[in-house]
Amino acid sequence: MRGDRLLFSDINFSLLPGNVIQLTGPNGSGKTSLLRIICGLLTPAEGEVRWQGTNIRSLGEEYSKSLSYVGHRNGVKEELNPIENLRISNGLAGISLTPAAAKSALGKIGLTGRDTLPARLLSEGQRRRLALARLITSGAKLWILDEVLTSLDRSAIAIMKTLIVEHLQNGGMAIIATHQELNLSAGSLQRLELAS
Repeated sequence: MRGDRLLFSDINFSLLPGNVIQLTGPNGSGKTSLLRIICGLLTPAEGEVRWQGTNIRSLGEEYSKSLSYVGHRNGVKEELNPIENLRISNGLAGISLTPAAAKSALGKIGLTGRDTLPARLLSEGQRRRLALARLITSGAKLWILDEVLTSLDRSAIAIMKTLIVEHLQNGGMAIIATHQELNLSAGSLQRLELAS
């Protein structure tokens, strides 16, 4: 619900390891709301979200450690450099990350040479790459991605698609809200379209 408007109803799907769901629909159709419900950040008006057969409300931290969510906002601290940003965000998730591991993850996402600059000096696309680097270090089985390809150039989009494919090949799962074609070379792709 958004105010008194019902965004969607009767949504039922399951996701197996190695598979991805592409969530599509016009602006305002509820894609972000659905992703936030799946993450446990919003409570559905009806029904429930299950993880390995159990309602996520009863799993608490066990479920939250199983997923990594990247939303519209990058969640980057402007005064910190990318290495510091990555180490702190991982620390908040209970993951110890060495500076060398952070530097390696940033290199994989194309931020080599920019890892010690204050984040405020990075372009919007570079800040997006920094937010996406959290996926590499999270160890989460389920990636929930909201318009992750926004603000990225072709090179970064190719890197991101490669990371998603590697994640799926390693038994990971992803739910991705995007208007762009994914064209992934791994896993089974399901499409779920929300109406306006």
